[in-house]
Amino acid sequence: MSSRRILIVGGVAGGASAATRARRMNEKAEIVIFEKGPDVSFANCGLPYHIGGQIAERDKLLVSTPQAFKDMFNIEVRCGHEVLGIDRSRHQVEVLDHVTGQRSQEKYDKLILAPGAKPIIPPWDGVTSPNVFTLRDMTDMDRIKSRVDRQSGARAVVIGAGYIGLEMVESFTQRGWNVTLVEKEPQILPIMDPEMVRPLIDTLTGQGIVLHMGAAVDNLQVRDGQVHAVRLGDGTEIPADLVLICIGVRPDVQLAAAASLKIGSSGAIAVNEYLQTSDPDIYAVGDAAEVIHQVTGKPVNLPLAGPANRNGRLAGEHAATDRCASATPVAGTAIVGLFGKAAGLTGLSATAAQRLGIEHEVSYAIRGHHAGYYPGAEQMILKLVYDPKTGRVLGGQAVGGAGVDKRIDVIATAIRFNGTVDDLSGVDLAYAPQFGSAKDPLHIAAFVACNQMGGLIRQIPPGGRPIGQLIDVRGPAMHAAGALPGAINIPLPKLRESLMQLNRNEPVTVHCQVGQTSYIAARILIQSGFKEVHNLAGGYTMNKSTG
Repeated sequence: MSSRRILIVGGVAGGASAATRARRMNEKAEIVIFEKGPDVSFANCGLPYHIGGQIAERDKLLVSTPQAFKDMFNIEVRCGHEVLGIDRSRHQVEVLDHVTGQRSQEKYDKLILAPGAKPIIPPWDGVTSPNVFTLRDMTDMDRIKSRVDRQSGARAVVIGAGYIGLEMVESFTQRGWNVTLVEKEPQILPIMDPEMVRPLIDTLTGQGIVLHMGAAVDNLQVRDGQVHAVRLGDGTEIPADLVLICIGVRPDVQLAAAASLKIGSSGAIAVNEYLQTSDPDIYAVGDAAEVIHQVTGKPVNLPLAGPANRNGRLAGEHAATDRCASATPVAGTAIVGLFGKAAGLTGLSATAAQRLGIEHEVSYAIRGHHAGYYPGAEQMILKLVYDPKTGRVLGGQAVGGAGVDKRIDVIATAIRFNGTVDDLSGVDLAYAPQFGSAKDPLHIAAFVACNQMGGLIRQIPPGGRPIGQLIDVRGPAMHAAGALPGAINIPLPKLRESLMQLNRNEPVTVHCQVGQTSYIAARILIQSGFKEVHNLAGGYTMNKSTG
């Protein structure tokens, strides 16, 4: 251990993790955290849930306090102190004390940057009005909650249908507000594939939330110092008592750029495997820094709490000891809850793979999260994205109720170790009727992928146009309750005796409710001499809205 002075810019996830790891690795170091805001370490992912009332006590969100840092780790925390600039040649930073207005020069041996990210705020009229908000810290949370507490049954317009936007839609609704959600992309959760988020649309509309998808905001309408309406590009005006802007964040690289540190292609601070910037005595972690994507191997900016905590820990160790393990690539694993439903993803979506020019194929499974004969099974839709040549798992998505997190975490693990769909098909998962099935939804999705790679089946993706003769192999009652246009109903038990009704030389598309029975039908047809047979992935469940 050597005595050295480690200064950290920013607390929360990355900075706080760096500080405490540095102390655990070097008892002699002097460690100081400069935090511009009033709270050094808080659970920012919990902010919507205090507004919504699920987390009743505000203090539960305070992960640690300056006094706790001092008592437990002998780390000095200076809240309300903003680092204004870095003098790399002199190894010092300029600090402004927002309470006293005094400026000071602070020497460092090692400097860790964890300034986070800033909300994107368009130059609309009225964005500084008292009823227009963003949500990034506890001060924002307090302002929003105070407004919500004072009014009941008012109108909230949430702009942006990403994670925070959806969580706040739920929170406002649970507090009795009337909510409108606006998103410039044609779907909610644009990071996911379009067909995967359709069940969540039904969830939102079922809660009475008004949706404006594919709608760009033109401006905010201001009256008497308050925004009273949100005007869309088509001229629609949405009345509003409160406006929440959740259209994304940008990495806060102002300090780094001013110090001529390298900014990467993603717009975040470039770092090496030890989180060092282009200056080896300066590190960067969290939302302001780049990470390596597990699938593409390229630097990206992924503002997520998990990587920020893990990389903060590594940077703190290296700053304290000049050594640490290499940073682990990141798959972008994330999940959001919405009125009892969940949507999770990891790795690349099919949309992202296509945009990046990465060859890929997909498979689906629609199953209960545990054995169907045990009460309470909740249906989930699971999607795998994989390399059709090697079978390498490139990504996964799941939407449903219980159990979504478990499946996404398993897929993320497979991606981390360059696993294939064949690996997933044989992974040994815990099974009891109340927890899963002997053939888990993950196994089913992997089986489908293996069958596709083996040439056993051809698949039309959900929303795709059926080819040739469209055969519905469900029972008559299910067909009568709802059918795709033009579908001929031949229940699977009658298919073998009905083959003469079909033209073997014309393509056939088969479908059922979720895709399993139709796979059996497709195998019958293929082995009975039909030249071109396709299975409609997701069956009636995922195609009824596009049929």
